[in-house]
Amino acid sequence: MDDLLAGIAIFLIIEGLAYALAPRFLVRMARLLPQIPEDQLRLLGLTAITTGVAIVWWVRA
Repeated sequence: MDDLLAGIAIFLIIEGLAYALAPRFLVRMARLLPQIPEDQLRLLGLTAITTGVAIVWWVRA
């Protein structure tokens, strides 16, 4: 449970940094997202999940 909470905290820190340091970039990205096909977004999400799991597995091994 501690690891889950630590992971959520790190996620919130990174998200907060993105909004604090590059708000204009995030607004531009939000405008571009509807133009990207769903299949590409889904593939990007699955790639991010796979990469995250691999990193956690590598760190824990």
